[in-house]
Amino acid sequence: MPNFVTVNTRPRAFVQEPLSDDEAAAMFRAALALFGRWEITDEQASTLLDLTSRTYARWKARGPGRIERDRKARLSNLMGIHKALRIIFREPKRAYAWIKSPNEAFGGRSALEVMLGGELTDLMRVRRYLDAERGGW
Repeated sequence: MPNFVTVNTRPRAFVQEPLSDDEAAAMFRAALALFGRWEITDEQASTLLDLTSRTYARWKARGPGRIERDRKARLSNLMGIHKALRIIFREPKRAYAWIKSPNEAFGGRSALEVMLGGELTDLMRVRRYLDAERGGW
């Protein structure tokens, strides 16, 4: 009797491992630097991360500790936005300034204004736009 090997020919979905708290903490530190480059207020930063002003101040002073999945997703999207801007613009100053510039794609609002809607989907909208502009993956 012949030996047959069954091969699964169905494509597998890309599965990304969840971010660890250490990875998310590193992203938070990077986000703090990014917020400085974007010249946004602590109040705006806390909105982007969906934190109270008090919690944001504590995170800045002592680190975030355990980070919930929603905030990990927010941090990931912020890093994706930063990456896309650095790919699109050769000059870092232009990349950092773009975030506050009016944009027709957002109805004349800036990307920051869109993201300050406070929802994770607002961050995702800006990231998707930039990923499409730079050609995706």
